[in-house]
Amino acid sequence: MKIKDIYEKAVKRGIELDPRGKDEVLKELENAKKDFEELKEAKKKYFDKEKLTNPYADTRVLYGDIDKDVKRMLIGIDMEVGEVVLADRLKERGKPIDLILSHHPEGRALAALYEVMGMQSGILLKYGVPINIAEDLMQERIKEVERRMLPVNHTRAIDAAKLLDIPFMCIHTPTDNAVTSFLQKLFDDKKPERVSDIIDMLRDIPEYENAANEKAGPKIVVGSEKRKTGKVFVDMTGGTGGSKDIFEKLSIAGVGTIVGMHIGEDHKKEAEKHHVNVVIAGHMSSDTLGINLLLDDIMAKDVDIIATSGFKRISRK
Repeated sequence: MKIKDIYEKAVKRGIELDPRGKDEVLKELENAKKDFEELKEAKKKYFDKEKLTNPYADTRVLYGDIDKDVKRMLIGIDMEVGEVVLADRLKERGKPIDLILSHHPEGRALAALYEVMGMQSGILLKYGVPINIAEDLMQERIKEVERRMLPVNHTRAIDAAKLLDIPFMCIHTPTDNAVTSFLQKLFDDKKPERVSDIIDMLRDIPEYENAANEKAGPKIVVGSEKRKTGKVFVDMTGGTGGSKDIFEKLSIAGVGTIVGMHIGEDHKKEAEKHHVNVVIAGHMSSDTLGINLLLDDIMAKDVDIIATSGFKRISRK
């Protein structure tokens, strides 16, 4: 496979699995095209043209020739300077790495993480929150994350990859879409009655079974095992955590339980205040599941995958 094949297939699959629905994503791409066409020539050179075909700003080829053949990849959840040096050491030991693949974004994909968060409004709409309310609540949170990204030294890993001449790519939202779609379908089909049923169902999945053995979830952080689940909402995509003020609206819309990757203390207090159960499936384990599901869909069998940085390859094919 070539790097561009992996990238294009990941984006395509991410769109297919997007919880907003494919039509909404295609509208977003059409809007990006209109925005670009309306720009003055002086500003067009700063426009990220990848937005015209890829709706996920946190998913990019950050360094390397996209036509390069990939026979061996080094894949992990956080691929930073240490992992880039690790790739170079593997090369010295007779295992050349054709591509470093990170789940969490680096470089300009990290700097643009906030741009993906708008999709959360469309997801909330599907769960009964009016779009005007969802967009209003998300607006300040998106600005907060944008400000948080401004001082980050986000090019460090990419700078290292350039010096060692190792191609580097990150795939974030498409893999998060994969795990969200997988778990939402599971809960919609199986209809767990109590919160404890969700924990049992998660532990039947190898990635979460491994996490449980590593003391990394799944865990109930709001509610209790015996409480009924009500409507279950899997909240694992859209860049990063949304507004803490959304729990009231979700509760009113009938959501009884949220299954997520992680939760901050302010968000936890709001969930308690509005009587919404929260199950934290686990961060690294959920990311690992998403990566595995996506790799099963897009990767050729003859590509050698070396797992590191919190990731363990588990194939379902």
